Amino acid sequence: MPGVTYFKPAGIPLGVLEEVLLSLEEAEALRLKELEGLEQEQGAEKMNVSRPTFQRILASARQKVADAILNGKAIRIEGGNFELAQNRYRCYCGHEWHSDNLPDACPKCSTTDVQPLLQENTCRGEKRIKYCGRMVRDNAGKD
Repeated sequence: MPGVTYFKPAGIPLGVLEEVLLSLEEAEALRLKELEGLEQEQGAEKMNVSRPTFQRILASARQKVADAILNGKAIRIEGGNFELAQNRYRCYCGHEWHSDNLPDACPKCSTTDVQPLLQENTCRGEKRIKYCGRMVRDNAGKD
């Protein structure tokens, strides 16, 4: 999850501000494509989705960010159909690793800006979450 999850245009009071909701998987797709510079095939592989699914997630994210920037709306990053991959972490230097404990710092660059790794997969039309190679059904939002 990003360290900052809310972006607000300056000069517009919160009471009259419209919001755009950017899911965590949309934020992750933007990060992989725009910040890491990965091709869509590589980004899809990292997110454990098909390339067309990655392309749809990325297109949705770009549309939402453009709407917020050009129309003076806030961006809230939250939600989506995923869970944290157990014991996997990523640093902004790009290093990914497994740790049984919540790490204090990246073992490669020593920064303390460490994020848990998110993964999503779709299987037979159902959203499923990849937990370190084990697939589990996503029951988010179902009672």
